Amino acid sequence: MKTLLPLALRSAWTRRLTLGLTLAAVALSSLLLLGVERLRADLRASFATSVSGVDLIVGARGSPVQLMLYSVFRMGEVTQNMSWASAQWLAQLPAVAWTVPVSLGDSHRGYPVLGTTAAYFDHFRYGDRRSLALASGRRFEALYEAVLGAEVAERLGYGLGQEVTLAHGSGEGPGLEHGDKPFKVVGILARTGTPVDRTVHISLESLEALHLDWVGGAPIPGLAIPPQLARKFDLTPKSVTAVLVGLESRAAVFGVQREVNSHREEALMAVLPGVALDELWQLVALAERYARLVSMLVVAVGLTGLVAVVLASLNERRRELAILRSVGARPGEIFALLALEGGAVAALGAIAGAVLVSLAVLLLAPWLQAHYGLAVSGGLPSADQWRLLAGIIVVGVIASLIPGWRAYRLSLADGMTPRL
Repeated sequence: MKTLLPLALRSAWTRRLTLGLTLAAVALSSLLLLGVERLRADLRASFATSVSGVDLIVGARGSPVQLMLYSVFRMGEVTQNMSWASAQWLAQLPAVAWTVPVSLGDSHRGYPVLGTTAAYFDHFRYGDRRSLALASGRRFEALYEAVLGAEVAERLGYGLGQEVTLAHGSGEGPGLEHGDKPFKVVGILARTGTPVDRTVHISLESLEALHLDWVGGAPIPGLAIPPQLARKFDLTPKSVTAVLVGLESRAAVFGVQREVNSHREEALMAVLPGVALDELWQLVALAERYARLVSMLVVAVGLTGLVAVVLASLNERRRELAILRSVGARPGEIFALLALEGGAVAALGAIAGAVLVSLAVLLLAPWLQAHYGLAVSGGLPSADQWRLLAGIIVVGVIASLIPGWRAYRLSLADGMTPRL
Protein backbone atom coordinates (compact mmCIF):
# COMPACT_ATOMS: atom_id res chain seq x y z
CA MET A 1 0.00 0.00 0.00
CA LYS A 2 2.93 2.32 0.69
CA THR A 3 4.03 1.80 -2.92
CA LEU A 4 0.55 2.28 -4.33
CA LEU A 5 -0.12 5.65 -2.75
CA PRO A 6 2.73 7.53 -4.51
CA LEU A 7 1.67 5.93 -7.78
CA ALA A 8 -1.91 7.00 -7.25
CA LEU A 9 -0.78 10.55 -6.44
CA ARG A 10 1.26 10.68 -9.64
CA SER A 11 -1.74 9.40 -11.54
CA ALA A 12 -3.91 12.12 -10.07
CA TRP A 13 -1.26 14.71 -10.95
CA THR A 14 -1.31 13.67 -14.60
CA ARG A 15 -5.06 14.39 -14.56
CA ARG A 16 -4.75 17.55 -12.51
CA LEU A 17 -6.68 19.73 -14.96
CA THR A 18 -9.74 17.47 -15.00
CA LEU A 19 -9.66 16.84 -11.26
CA GLY A 20 -8.97 20.53 -10.60
CA LEU A 21 -12.04 21.60 -12.56
CA THR A 22 -14.11 18.99 -10.75
CA LEU A 23 -12.78 20.20 -7.39
CA ALA A 24 -13.67 23.77 -8.38
CA ALA A 25 -17.23 22.69 -9.22
CA VAL A 26 -17.61 21.01 -5.82
CA ALA A 27 -16.09 24.07 -4.09
CA LEU A 28 -18.46 26.51 -5.80
CA SER A 29 -21.50 24.37 -5.06
CA SER A 30 -20.39 24.10 -1.41
CA LEU A 31 -19.86 27.87 -1.38
CA LEU A 32 -23.47 28.38 -2.47
CA LEU A 33 -24.93 26.03 0.14
CA LEU A 34 -22.78 27.26 3.05
CA GLY A 35 -23.16 30.88 1.95
CA VAL A 36 -26.95 30.66 1.90
CA GLU A 37 -26.92 29.12 5.39
CA ARG A 38 -24.51 31.77 6.73
CA LEU A 39 -26.56 34.59 5.23
CA ARG A 40 -29.81 33.15 6.61
CA ALA A 41 -28.41 32.82 10.13
CA ASP A 42 -26.78 36.26 10.09
CA LEU A 43 -29.91 37.88 8.71
CA ARG A 44 -31.98 36.50 11.57
CA ALA A 45 -29.36 37.46 14.16
CA SER A 46 -29.03 40.96 12.72
CA PHE A 47 -32.78 41.55 12.82
CA ALA A 48 -33.08 40.13 16.35
CA THR A 49 -30.35 42.39 17.78
CA SER A 50 -31.35 45.62 16.01
CA VAL A 51 -33.64 46.66 18.84
CA SER A 52 -34.05 45.46 22.41
CA GLY A 53 -35.82 46.74 25.48
CA VAL A 54 -38.79 47.97 23.43
CA ASP A 55 -42.00 46.36 24.63
CA LEU A 56 -44.35 47.73 21.96
CA ILE A 57 -44.21 49.59 18.68
CA VAL A 58 -47.34 51.66 18.09
CA GLY A 59 -48.43 53.07 14.76
CA ALA A 60 -51.40 53.55 12.48
CA ARG A 61 -53.39 50.37 11.93
CA GLY A 62 -52.07 48.23 9.10
CA SER A 63 -49.49 45.50 8.71
CA PRO A 64 -47.51 44.75 11.90
CA VAL A 65 -44.56 43.40 9.91
CA GLN A 66 -44.52 46.45 7.66
CA LEU A 67 -44.57 48.82 10.65
CA MET A 68 -41.74 46.87 12.31
CA LEU A 69 -39.62 46.83 9.17
CA TYR A 70 -40.04 50.53 8.50
CA SER A 71 -39.73 51.99 11.99
CA VAL A 72 -36.82 49.81 13.14
CA PHE A 73 -35.06 48.55 10.01
CA ARG A 74 -35.82 51.47 7.65
CA MET A 75 -37.15 49.07 5.02
CA GLY A 76 -40.26 49.53 2.93
CA GLU A 77 -42.83 52.23 3.51
CA VAL A 78 -45.72 53.03 5.83
CA THR A 79 -48.64 54.64 4.01
CA GLN A 80 -50.14 56.37 7.04
CA ASN A 81 -48.80 58.12 10.13
CA MET A 82 -50.33 58.37 13.58
CA SER A 83 -51.30 61.74 14.99
CA TRP A 84 -49.19 63.61 17.54
CA ALA A 85 -52.21 63.76 19.84
CA SER A 86 -52.28 59.95 19.94
CA ALA A 87 -48.55 59.87 20.67
CA GLN A 88 -49.10 62.18 23.66
CA TRP A 89 -52.06 60.11 24.87
CA LEU A 90 -49.91 57.00 24.69
CA ALA A 91 -47.16 58.59 26.80
CA GLN A 92 -49.66 59.38 29.56
CA LEU A 93 -50.92 55.83 30.05
CA PRO A 94 -50.19 54.66 33.62
CA ALA A 95 -48.40 51.48 32.56
CA VAL A 96 -46.07 53.29 30.12
CA ALA A 97 -42.59 54.12 31.46
CA TRP A 98 -41.27 55.96 28.40
CA THR A 99 -42.03 56.63 24.75
CA VAL A 100 -39.79 57.49 21.80
CA PRO A 101 -41.65 58.98 18.82
CA VAL A 102 -39.96 58.48 15.44
CA SER A 103 -40.78 60.01 12.09
CA LEU A 104 -39.34 58.89 8.76
CA GLY A 105 -39.70 59.89 5.14
CA ASP A 106 -36.74 62.11 4.20
CA SER A 107 -33.25 61.05 3.21
CA HIS A 108 -29.69 62.19 2.62
CA ARG A 109 -27.80 60.69 -0.31
CA GLY A 110 -29.69 57.42 0.03
CA TYR A 111 -29.53 57.23 3.83
CA PRO A 112 -32.79 57.57 5.81
CA VAL A 113 -33.45 60.59 8.00
CA LEU A 114 -35.05 59.90 11.39
CA GLY A 115 -36.85 62.63 13.30
CA THR A 116 -37.09 61.93 17.02
CA THR A 117 -36.59 63.39 20.50
CA ALA A 118 -33.78 63.32 23.05
CA ALA A 119 -35.48 60.29 24.61
CA TYR A 120 -34.21 58.27 21.65
CA PHE A 121 -30.64 58.47 22.95
CA ASP A 122 -31.77 57.66 26.51
CA HIS A 123 -33.99 54.65 25.89
CA PHE A 124 -33.13 53.04 22.55
CA ARG A 125 -31.27 49.75 23.04
CA TYR A 126 -29.74 47.21 20.68
CA GLY A 127 -28.04 43.84 21.04
CA ASP A 128 -27.89 42.76 24.67
CA ARG A 129 -29.64 45.95 25.85
CA ARG A 130 -26.68 48.13 24.91
CA SER A 131 -27.34 51.87 24.83
CA LEU A 132 -26.32 54.25 22.08
CA ALA A 133 -22.99 56.03 22.56
CA LEU A 134 -21.45 59.02 20.82
CA ALA A 135 -18.08 58.46 19.19
CA SER A 136 -17.64 62.22 18.97
CA GLY A 137 -19.62 65.40 19.50
CA ARG A 138 -22.98 65.69 21.25
CA ARG A 139 -26.70 65.17 20.78
CA PHE A 140 -28.80 67.60 18.75
CA GLU A 141 -30.17 70.41 20.89
CA ALA A 142 -31.37 73.06 18.47
CA LEU A 143 -32.93 73.34 15.03
CA TYR A 144 -30.89 72.25 12.03
CA GLU A 145 -28.54 70.03 14.02
CA ALA A 146 -27.90 66.42 13.02
CA VAL A 147 -26.36 63.35 14.63
CA LEU A 148 -25.00 60.85 12.12
CA GLY A 149 -24.79 57.09 12.31
CA ALA A 150 -21.28 55.66 12.07
CA GLU A 151 -21.75 54.30 8.56
CA VAL A 152 -23.08 57.59 7.20
CA ALA A 153 -20.14 59.55 8.59
CA GLU A 154 -17.55 57.01 7.41
CA ARG A 155 -18.90 56.43 3.91
CA LEU A 156 -19.56 60.08 3.13
CA GLY A 157 -16.48 61.38 4.91
CA TYR A 158 -18.38 63.71 7.24
CA GLY A 159 -16.99 65.24 10.42
CA LEU A 160 -18.23 67.52 13.16
CA GLY A 161 -19.24 70.99 12.03
CA GLN A 162 -19.90 69.98 8.44
CA GLU A 163 -23.12 71.13 6.78
CA VAL A 164 -25.39 68.61 5.07
CA THR A 165 -28.51 69.06 2.98
CA LEU A 166 -31.47 66.74 3.39
CA ALA A 167 -33.91 65.69 0.67
CA HIS A 168 -37.63 65.03 0.65
CA GLY A 169 -38.53 61.36 0.34
CA SER A 170 -35.88 59.32 -1.43
CA GLY A 171 -34.42 62.46 -2.99
CA GLU A 172 -34.64 60.95 -6.47
CA GLY A 173 -35.94 63.68 -8.71
CA PRO A 174 -35.51 67.40 -9.31
CA GLY A 175 -36.54 69.95 -6.72
CA LEU A 176 -36.71 67.55 -3.78
CA GLU A 177 -33.76 68.87 -1.79
CA HIS A 178 -34.24 71.14 1.20
CA GLY A 179 -31.26 73.19 0.03
CA ASP A 180 -32.35 76.36 1.82
CA LYS A 181 -32.14 74.72 5.26
CA PRO A 182 -28.76 73.01 5.73
CA PHE A 183 -28.02 71.00 8.87
CA LYS A 184 -24.85 71.12 10.95
CA VAL A 185 -23.31 67.82 12.09
CA VAL A 186 -22.97 68.03 15.89
CA GLY A 187 -22.48 64.36 16.77
CA ILE A 188 -21.45 60.98 15.35
CA LEU A 189 -22.68 57.78 16.99
CA ALA A 190 -20.43 54.83 17.75
CA ARG A 191 -20.90 51.83 15.48
CA THR A 192 -23.71 49.48 16.50
CA GLY A 193 -23.99 47.01 13.61
CA THR A 194 -27.67 47.94 13.26
CA PRO A 195 -29.68 50.27 10.96
CA VAL A 196 -28.79 53.10 13.38
CA ASP A 197 -25.40 53.24 11.65
CA ARG A 198 -27.13 54.12 8.38
CA THR A 199 -29.37 56.84 9.76
CA VAL A 200 -29.24 60.62 10.00
CA HIS A 201 -30.89 61.72 13.26
CA ILE A 202 -32.57 65.11 13.69
CA SER A 203 -35.21 66.49 16.04
CA LEU A 204 -38.91 66.31 15.28
CA GLU A 205 -39.01 70.12 15.35
CA SER A 206 -36.28 70.27 12.71
CA LEU A 207 -38.23 67.85 10.52
CA GLU A 208 -41.29 70.05 10.90
CA ALA A 209 -39.29 73.18 10.04
CA LEU A 210 -38.09 71.56 6.81
CA HIS A 211 -41.66 71.18 5.56
CA LEU A 212 -43.20 74.50 6.58
CA ASP A 213 -43.26 75.64 2.97
CA TRP A 214 -44.16 72.21 1.56
CA VAL A 215 -47.53 70.61 1.02
CA GLY A 216 -48.50 67.28 -0.49
CA GLY A 217 -44.84 66.27 -0.92
CA ALA A 218 -43.90 69.33 -3.00
CA PRO A 219 -42.77 72.90 -2.24
CA ILE A 220 -45.46 75.58 -2.30
CA PRO A 221 -44.89 77.75 -5.40
CA GLY A 222 -43.74 81.25 -4.55
CA LEU A 223 -43.29 80.52 -0.83
CA ALA A 224 -39.88 80.15 0.77
CA ILE A 225 -39.52 80.44 4.54
CA PRO A 226 -35.92 81.29 5.56
CA PRO A 227 -34.32 79.11 8.27
CA GLN A 228 -34.24 81.99 10.76
CA LEU A 229 -37.93 82.78 10.26
CA ALA A 230 -38.91 79.11 10.70
CA ARG A 231 -38.02 79.37 14.39
CA LYS A 232 -40.96 81.72 14.90
CA PHE A 233 -43.51 79.11 13.85
CA ASP A 234 -45.12 76.47 16.02
CA LEU A 235 -42.97 73.43 15.23
CA THR A 236 -44.97 70.89 17.20
CA PRO A 237 -45.20 67.84 14.95
CA LYS A 238 -48.61 67.00 13.55
CA SER A 239 -47.93 63.30 13.12
CA VAL A 240 -45.22 60.66 13.56
CA THR A 241 -44.49 57.35 11.89
CA ALA A 242 -44.47 55.27 15.07
CA VAL A 243 -43.82 55.34 18.80
CA LEU A 244 -41.43 52.97 20.57
CA VAL A 245 -42.85 52.13 23.99
CA GLY A 246 -41.25 50.87 27.19
CA LEU A 247 -43.52 49.67 30.00
CA GLU A 248 -43.23 49.77 33.75
CA SER A 249 -43.78 46.01 33.79
CA ARG A 250 -43.67 43.43 31.01
CA ALA A 251 -46.75 41.86 32.57
CA ALA A 252 -48.77 44.87 31.37
CA VAL A 253 -47.87 44.43 27.71
CA PHE A 254 -51.09 42.70 26.63
CA GLY A 255 -53.26 45.10 28.60
CA VAL A 256 -51.63 48.12 26.96
CA GLN A 257 -51.84 46.43 23.57
CA ARG A 258 -55.58 45.94 23.96
CA GLU A 259 -56.01 49.54 25.11
CA VAL A 260 -54.10 50.88 22.10
CA ASN A 261 -55.91 48.63 19.61
CA SER A 262 -59.29 49.80 20.96
CA HIS A 263 -58.38 53.53 20.99
CA ARG A 264 -61.50 55.39 19.83
CA GLU A 265 -59.91 58.60 18.62
CA GLU A 266 -57.73 56.92 15.99
CA ALA A 267 -57.21 53.48 14.46
CA LEU A 268 -53.95 52.34 16.03
CA MET A 269 -52.14 49.06 16.53
CA ALA A 270 -49.55 47.99 19.08
CA VAL A 271 -46.98 45.48 17.83
CA LEU A 272 -44.80 43.22 19.94
CA PRO A 273 -41.38 43.24 18.21
CA GLY A 274 -40.74 39.55 18.86
CA VAL A 275 -44.15 38.52 17.52
CA ALA A 276 -43.70 40.69 14.42
CA LEU A 277 -40.31 39.09 13.76
CA ASP A 278 -41.84 35.63 14.10
CA GLU A 279 -44.46 36.60 11.51
CA LEU A 280 -41.67 37.84 9.24
CA TRP A 281 -39.77 34.55 9.52
CA GLN A 282 -42.96 32.65 8.76
CA LEU A 283 -43.36 34.73 5.60
CA VAL A 284 -39.82 34.08 4.41
CA ALA A 285 -39.57 30.47 5.67
CA LEU A 286 -40.75 29.09 2.33
CA ALA A 287 -38.18 31.14 0.44
CA GLU A 288 -35.48 29.94 2.86
CA ARG A 289 -36.42 26.32 2.25
CA TYR A 290 -36.38 26.80 -1.52
CA ALA A 291 -33.00 28.54 -1.37
CA ARG A 292 -31.54 25.70 0.69
CA LEU A 293 -33.11 23.09 -1.62
CA VAL A 294 -31.65 24.75 -4.72
CA SER A 295 -28.24 24.92 -3.02
CA MET A 296 -28.41 21.23 -2.12
CA LEU A 297 -29.32 20.37 -5.71
CA VAL A 298 -26.31 22.35 -6.92
CA VAL A 299 -24.09 20.39 -4.51
CA ALA A 300 -25.64 17.15 -5.79
CA VAL A 301 -24.87 18.19 -9.37
CA GLY A 302 -21.26 18.93 -8.39
CA LEU A 303 -20.81 15.55 -6.71
CA THR A 304 -22.52 13.81 -9.63
CA GLY A 305 -20.02 15.49 -11.93
CA LEU A 306 -17.21 14.20 -9.75
CA VAL A 307 -18.47 10.62 -10.01
CA ALA A 308 -19.00 10.98 -13.75
CA VAL A 309 -15.47 12.28 -14.31
CA VAL A 310 -13.88 9.42 -12.34
CA LEU A 311 -16.07 6.81 -14.04
CA ALA A 312 -15.36 8.21 -17.50
CA SER A 313 -11.63 7.93 -16.89
CA LEU A 314 -11.74 4.27 -15.80
CA ASN A 315 -11.56 2.76 -19.30
CA GLU A 316 -8.55 4.96 -20.05
CA ARG A 317 -6.94 3.88 -16.79
CA ARG A 318 -7.27 0.11 -17.18
CA ARG A 319 -3.62 -0.10 -18.19
CA GLU A 320 -2.75 1.86 -15.04
CA LEU A 321 -4.88 -0.43 -12.89
CA ALA A 322 -3.23 -3.47 -14.44
CA ILE A 323 0.20 -2.05 -13.61
CA LEU A 324 -0.90 -1.50 -10.02
CA ARG A 325 -2.06 -5.12 -9.88
CA SER A 326 1.29 -6.21 -11.27
CA VAL A 327 3.19 -4.51 -8.46
CA GLY A 328 1.11 -6.30 -5.84
CA ALA A 329 -2.11 -4.36 -5.47
CA ARG A 330 -5.13 -6.42 -4.53
CA PRO A 331 -8.64 -5.65 -5.89
CA GLY A 332 -9.67 -4.29 -2.48
CA GLU A 333 -6.75 -1.85 -2.55
CA ILE A 334 -7.73 -0.69 -6.03
CA PHE A 335 -11.23 -0.09 -4.68
CA ALA A 336 -9.84 1.87 -1.73
CA LEU A 337 -7.57 4.04 -3.88
CA LEU A 338 -10.32 5.02 -6.33
CA ALA A 339 -12.74 5.71 -3.48
CA LEU A 340 -10.03 7.71 -1.69
CA GLU A 341 -9.35 9.76 -4.80
CA GLY A 342 -12.98 10.76 -5.23
CA GLY A 343 -13.48 11.28 -1.50
CA ALA A 344 -10.40 13.48 -1.30
CA VAL A 345 -11.63 15.67 -4.16
CA ALA A 346 -15.06 15.95 -2.49
CA ALA A 347 -13.53 16.78 0.90
CA LEU A 348 -11.08 19.32 -0.51
CA GLY A 349 -13.88 20.91 -2.54
CA ALA A 350 -16.13 21.22 0.53
CA ILE A 351 -13.30 22.71 2.61
CA ALA A 352 -12.42 25.10 -0.21
CA GLY A 353 -16.07 26.16 -0.32
CA ALA A 354 -16.01 26.90 3.42
CA VAL A 355 -12.83 28.97 2.98
CA LEU A 356 -14.42 30.87 0.10
CA VAL A 357 -17.44 31.66 2.31
CA SER A 358 -15.13 33.16 4.94
CA LEU A 359 -13.32 35.23 2.31
CA ALA A 360 -16.63 36.40 0.85
CA VAL A 361 -17.77 37.46 4.32
CA LEU A 362 -14.60 39.51 4.81
CA LEU A 363 -14.96 41.19 1.43
CA LEU A 364 -18.74 41.74 1.36
CA ALA A 365 -19.44 42.52 5.03
CA PRO A 366 -18.71 46.29 4.70
CA TRP A 367 -20.87 46.52 1.57
CA LEU A 368 -23.78 44.63 3.15
CA GLN A 369 -23.51 46.81 6.26
CA ALA A 370 -23.43 50.02 4.22
CA HIS A 371 -26.26 49.27 1.80
CA TYR A 372 -28.57 46.97 3.75
CA GLY A 373 -27.64 47.43 7.42
CA LEU A 374 -26.91 43.70 7.63
CA ALA A 375 -24.14 42.78 10.05
CA VAL A 376 -22.54 39.58 8.75
CA SER A 377 -20.51 37.69 11.33
CA GLY A 378 -16.94 36.83 10.45
CA GLY A 379 -16.40 34.22 13.13
CA LEU A 380 -16.27 30.45 12.96
CA PRO A 381 -19.12 28.58 11.25
CA SER A 382 -22.16 27.79 13.37
CA ALA A 383 -23.14 24.27 14.39
CA ASP A 384 -25.60 24.05 11.47
CA GLN A 385 -22.89 25.11 9.02
CA TRP A 386 -20.46 22.52 10.43
CA ARG A 387 -23.14 19.87 9.99
CA LEU A 388 -23.71 20.92 6.38
CA LEU A 389 -19.97 20.82 5.70
CA ALA A 390 -19.69 17.36 7.25
CA GLY A 391 -22.74 16.24 5.26
CA ILE A 392 -21.15 17.36 1.97
CA ILE A 393 -17.98 15.44 2.78
CA VAL A 394 -19.85 12.29 3.84
CA VAL A 395 -22.07 12.33 0.75
CA GLY A 396 -19.01 12.94 -1.43
CA VAL A 397 -17.17 9.99 0.11
CA ILE A 398 -20.23 7.75 -0.33
CA ALA A 399 -20.58 8.86 -3.96
CA SER A 400 -16.91 8.04 -4.52
CA LEU A 401 -17.60 4.41 -3.63
CA ILE A 402 -19.31 4.01 -7.02
CA PRO A 403 -16.17 4.47 -9.15
CA GLY A 404 -14.22 2.49 -6.52
CA TRP A 405 -16.60 -0.45 -6.92
CA ARG A 406 -16.41 -0.17 -10.71
CA ALA A 407 -12.59 -0.23 -10.55
CA TYR A 408 -12.78 -3.26 -8.25
CA ARG A 409 -14.92 -5.14 -10.79
CA LEU A 410 -12.61 -4.20 -13.67
CA SER A 411 -9.61 -5.31 -11.67
CA LEU A 412 -11.19 -8.71 -11.00
CA ALA A 413 -12.19 -9.12 -14.66
CA ASP A 414 -8.84 -8.14 -16.09
CA GLY A 415 -6.70 -9.96 -13.56
CA MET A 416 -3.15 -10.20 -14.75
CA THR A 417 -4.11 -10.16 -18.45
CA PRO A 418 -5.71 -6.77 -19.06
CA ARG A 419 -7.00 -5.73 -22.46
CA LEU A 420 -4.43 -3.26 -23.73
